[in-house]
Amino acid sequence: MHFLCTSAALAEGHSRAFSVDGIDLFGIRRQGQVHLYRNRCPHRGIPLNWAADAFLDDSASLIHCAHHGALFLIESGECVAGPCEGEALQALGCLEDSQGIWFTGGATPVAGDR
Repeated sequence: MHFLCTSAALAEGHSRAFSVDGIDLFGIRRQGQVHLYRNRCPHRGIPLNWAADAFLDDSASLIHCAHHGALFLIESGECVAGPCEGEALQALGCLEDSQGIWFTGGATPVAGDR
């Protein structure tokens, strides 16, 4: 397991980028639950964000790919609009305890990761 951040560092309705062993990830807190995904658009295999910690659309209700406008459901990572509609982000294991948020695994480095 890898420690990502304290619980307070990922506020409700916000997103945050992380890197663990060269794998780029991001987390979103929605309705008290943390969702963790690989930071990689299924359309082109590139990072979703254009700025640090910027993964949500203006309404903060969908994950937004800044490069091609694809929109993904926060709860499942499913693409609901854009060039990769019907595909999904890679969901990753995480847990939250009294110390904070932890990455529990489920990803291996691929070309394009740092």
